[in-house]
Amino acid sequence: MSSSRTTGLPARDSIGGAHLSLGDQVYLEVRERIIDGRCPSGHRVVERELADELGVSRIPVREALQRLEAEGFITVRARRGAFVAPLGPAEAADFFDIRERLEALAASLAAARADTEGLRTLEKLLERARRAAGSARRTRELVSIHADFHQQIVVMAGNPLLLDLMAPLDGRLRRLFSLTTEPADGVAMCGEHERLYAAIRDGDPAEAERIARAHVSGTREAALRLLAALEAADAPAG
Repeated sequence: MSSSRTTGLPARDSIGGAHLSLGDQVYLEVRERIIDGRCPSGHRVVERELADELGVSRIPVREALQRLEAEGFITVRARRGAFVAPLGPAEAADFFDIRERLEALAASLAAARADTEGLRTLEKLLERARRAAGSARRTRELVSIHADFHQQIVVMAGNPLLLDLMAPLDGRLRRLFSLTTEPADGVAMCGEHERLYAAIRDGDPAEAERIARAHVSGTREAALRLLAALEAADAPAG
């Protein structure tokens, strides 16, 4: 891949140095590069080059790419190789259709089943988001916090099947947030999440579902518009 060694894992978590299999480490590293945009849509992923860059054999790289393909991050084209899957307005629209319904369900269930520990976790995430929202340099951190907030609501829903259904969508959500969140969005996003938190804390499933659905629907148009602009900018001239 085109990223240099300096864009890989920090030294303390270098490939081969963490308590994870090599395949897991390579998977997490490439997944993060795709999510944060270092490896954009259409970027070719060359197995041999990636193995050389990360200092591993091609076996864990192959395993990682297979997982990423199954999760929709990588597309394999016959006789051409592996490429980062597109995330344009068409793909995002499909994602929003699913996300709106599942996140509304998760919020409703979380409001009905919320416990003290889960609410405390949401409060801490909100506090971190407020601190990050005022700094343009912390947009990437804010993206991660907001994704964690949504993931925590799914956990609080207490439905193992819903958790399984949402798990493959988490990375796509983080990638979408990374591509479409702008520094000026932080305060508004925090406000919407605070209202959702309040409905869950108050044990109001109907209100939590309404807010969650409105939150996703409200971000849809702006996100699709921005993705369309990015797609047009990347289109070849003529």
